[in-house]
Amino acid sequence: MYSHNNFIQTELWKGGPVPGQFYNFPGTSQDINAGNITAPGLYGSNRSSSPITTGTSVIGVKFDGGVMIAADNLVSYGSLARYQDVQRVFKINEKTIIGAGGDFADFQSLKRSIDQKMVEDMCYQDDIEMQPKSLYNWLTRILYNRRSRVNPLWLEMVVGGMQDGVPFLGHVDLRGRAYEDDVVATGFGKHFALPLVREQISEGRLLSQSEASQVLRKCMEVLYYRDCRAISKYSVAVSTAQGTIVQGPFEVNQNWQLATLVKGY
Repeated sequence: MYSHNNFIQTELWKGGPVPGQFYNFPGTSQDINAGNITAPGLYGSNRSSSPITTGTSVIGVKFDGGVMIAADNLVSYGSLARYQDVQRVFKINEKTIIGAGGDFADFQSLKRSIDQKMVEDMCYQDDIEMQPKSLYNWLTRILYNRRSRVNPLWLEMVVGGMQDGVPFLGHVDLRGRAYEDDVVATGFGKHFALPLVREQISEGRLLSQSEASQVLRKCMEVLYYRDCRAISKYSVAVSTAQGTIVQGPFEVNQNWQLATLVKGY
């Protein structure tokens, strides 16, 4: 004949806690009943190392009169194409533009700090604005600092604009690593877009503004076909000596005739 405790443990809740004792929840490595309680990890829960709401590729190109940065308008929730009208390229001021890939919540937090700096610049009314290279260098320090504290901002940033009348374009990743180039990309764009742009750039010559616009459109089309975290709608930020502007959204050209040759389509 079962006792009451044995009946509860074997019949009503198989594998459950023993009545009157603590339960070893998943994630604890030692016996709680022995007084050894362990945390999920040495530094607690590591949620920041697995971002949830993310944006994919950003492409930046210098042209003979300025800089263009393009990104699609999708922010994915895990593997779900959840937010399909989110701008990921921004005008910072009349000299600086920025694009962001990676964890969008991290970028929103960083953007608040940048916006506050822009408000302070306006309040001084001294005609001094943040230069693109200043923002670029500040981002390297912020991202490297967070990486050194083992709490990174999960971002890849593209910064562009006119630095003393000369086009500037730079890339900063979540570890604070940074470089400047005539064309930069994040995510899948490093593999699919960079070769397309470099095919159009001859040695020592920048693209014209119309050529840069066309090649960015081609890059966004290829990324739409190849990257499952991209959509057909994208925006472009443009910085020239006359100022900065965000254009779009635009739609890429689509042709799915090839899909009819795929078995099971």
